[in-house]
Amino acid sequence: MRFEISKVLDAIEGRVCTDPSLARAVVDLAEVIRWQDLDGGRPASLLRLGLVIDALARQLEEDSVPVYAIVHRALLSDADLTSNERMVVRRWADDGLVEVLDNPGDRMLEVADLLGLPVLSRVRFDGLGGRFPWLGQPGRVLAPVPGAGGPVFIAHVGGGQSPATGTRSPAGAKLLTRQWRCPEPGCALFGGGGGGGAFADLARVDRAPAGQPPPTLRGGVPTCPRHGARLGDAGPRPRTEVLAVRIGGLVRRRFVLTETQPVLVGRAPDQSEGITLGQWLNDESRRWISRNHVRFELRVGEVIVTDTSTNGSGIRPKGSMAEPDRLPLAPQQSRVLGEGDIVELYPGVQIGRAEELPTGAPFTPTSVMAEAPTMTMRLPRP
Repeated sequence: MRFEISKVLDAIEGRVCTDPSLARAVVDLAEVIRWQDLDGGRPASLLRLGLVIDALARQLEEDSVPVYAIVHRALLSDADLTSNERMVVRRWADDGLVEVLDNPGDRMLEVADLLGLPVLSRVRFDGLGGRFPWLGQPGRVLAPVPGAGGPVFIAHVGGGQSPATGTRSPAGAKLLTRQWRCPEPGCALFGGGGGGGAFADLARVDRAPAGQPPPTLRGGVPTCPRHGARLGDAGPRPRTEVLAVRIGGLVRRRFVLTETQPVLVGRAPDQSEGITLGQWLNDESRRWISRNHVRFELRVGEVIVTDTSTNGSGIRPKGSMAEPDRLPLAPQQSRVLGEGDIVELYPGVQIGRAEELPTGAPFTPTSVMAEAPTMTMRLPRP
């Protein structure tokens, strides 16, 4: 059982991030782990985060949906968690996958405000509508509650179960145009973690700036939420484009394209940061799609797609599924991805800009809880 639970925690780890481009909702991890009625199990369990993530994926009809988790530092030594769970949360903190704070306060609402994300919480946040007017909008604050087969969401305002996003606040839009650097050595959020001194920290910022979380604002000054130190401006943040992979009508994965790092997509790309599709392909599409099928690059704000396959690809202009509209993309041929264009590696296997690639699948997204031993959960019966 211990091995199975470890596999579940590894799967959950792939769904937590502080990347503003990928996170789909904000959660307070200390609150989530104590929703005992979700599974009828221990007083505190990290597996409940997996249940909530699965519920969010079902509601959004997407696979691999990440959440932005705020973690109270006391959770790192919470005796109600197992030693393995505490170790996992510490690793997430060291890797910058979650924010660990001494006093989280309303950081969860600040992140939701800066990024325009919904909040998953049972707290009603009464009295905070003046500071955060969007709290009164339907779908912006959803309470995960027990349901048949797993958690469901109930909106605090306006009813319904659909998570709603908003526009990033003006402050958030401005903060996310810059890179930030924390003066504290080894800062996982604004330096990369792992020590090595100030120069090493700056180098880490240069390598992976796109996923930096938004700073907290104290008196209008960008500040590290973990260390409380004023952040230094490390220059403009590189341009990014969020792309999505849709297979069989279901958005399986979103990924961020930057000007500094091309991304390979295929059956099993050689690139460590490449997007692997093999686990979602049937036998026929697996034979057609190459290991390294297409390469995406971002140049001067334009997405360039290059076919690196054996069999070639196609472009669906403006997303048209009509066969006469399909433009062939021969091996080694490149093309600028126009507005609404979709790259088709094989019928039903498509890649496009995330906001232009709607999902709509008749089946349930992959569960992060698939390996969980049934005795660890007592879900309500249908």
